[in-house]
Amino acid sequence: LSLSLSNMRNYPLGLVPGPTKIDKRVLAAIAETSELGSSDLEPEFVEDYVACCDQIKKLMNSNHDVCLMCGEGMVALWGALKSVLQPGDVVLSVQNGVYGAGVADMAAQLGAQVQRVDYFEGQLEVQIAACRPRLVTAVHCDTPTGLLLPLGPELGAACRAVGALLYVDVVSSAGGCRIHPPGQPDQLGFDLALLGSQKALSCISDLAAVLVSPRAWDRVRAVRYAGYDALLPFHTAVQDRFFPYTPCWPALVGLRVSLELLEQEGLEAVHQRHLQCRDLCRRRARELGLALHIPDDARASPTVTSIEVPSDISWDQLDAALRKRGMVVGGSYAPYTGKLFRIGHMGTQADLALVERAMTVLGEVLKDLRRQSRRKPAELG
Repeated sequence: LSLSLSNMRNYPLGLVPGPTKIDKRVLAAIAETSELGSSDLEPEFVEDYVACCDQIKKLMNSNHDVCLMCGEGMVALWGALKSVLQPGDVVLSVQNGVYGAGVADMAAQLGAQVQRVDYFEGQLEVQIAACRPRLVTAVHCDTPTGLLLPLGPELGAACRAVGALLYVDVVSSAGGCRIHPPGQPDQLGFDLALLGSQKALSCISDLAAVLVSPRAWDRVRAVRYAGYDALLPFHTAVQDRFFPYTPCWPALVGLRVSLELLEQEGLEAVHQRHLQCRDLCRRRARELGLALHIPDDARASPTVTSIEVPSDISWDQLDAALRKRGMVVGGSYAPYTGKLFRIGHMGTQADLALVERAMTVLGEVLKDLRRQSRRKPAELG
């Protein structure tokens, strides 16, 4: 079997905001699983599963149960919604970008009565008290825009006061920035926290995790949703040594190694590395005369930076020119399609030398494109 090692398979200078480049040590660990037994039969799989769940708890500073599901991060987002919602339930969806709107749309497709509220308009706690929702949803890092939602304990307290569950997407932030502050676990009051393996955790895009609070388990048992992405079977999976489907043991081994690498580095050092890369990226973008979509540094994600496509260059032109230099970044979605591009400095890509090199190439490409643009009218004349 021969596979082409073209730039489409391997990015010499990859800064896509997920899936991120996988550490060679993680790939080596996955490669060594070729002789693994059946995850359905062997107790060692359960041991690995429990150990990986404990690592995620440490990463999130949480005591909540962890459900590790096979699939990309969306399996966790959908599964958590389906497991706690029924048609007619009221959902208050916090809006801070494209993905916040997406979660609201997902809840509406399940028959929920969705109310949308802009986080930055304030009075969120007042609105929770007024509408008394079943579920409040929020996205910590909106990957298409690079906007980071400032989360404090007030949101969780407001949810508990009216019996609402708090559902938070941390797919693009977990492992790249501190979510729960140090000290007492679960200070922010999340009931459902949703992670993916392919962003700042830099593993293969084959696992998703949901941290489930005791209050959320009560609701899961009441709804009793049944489906591939259901949370309910995971409540007793370890105890019964019986999972709802055949788990992917090689992916679990890879995630364990990814999490071990973060632990070895130290979570505080990991967070500082991401902040330094964000600051470097933003500083270099300003030096190049580029407009940052999130001008306020305090609201800018440590894992991804969104930059406005210059008015004199199209996104397609920029993307093609960067690819010729071996550099691949992300475009954006929905209303930002063709208007923003994104630098993914998360996980293994939160590397100062990599970001510095990438921004240098970006500056050279922009200069070349503008030189070509000026040359064309002269040639026509």
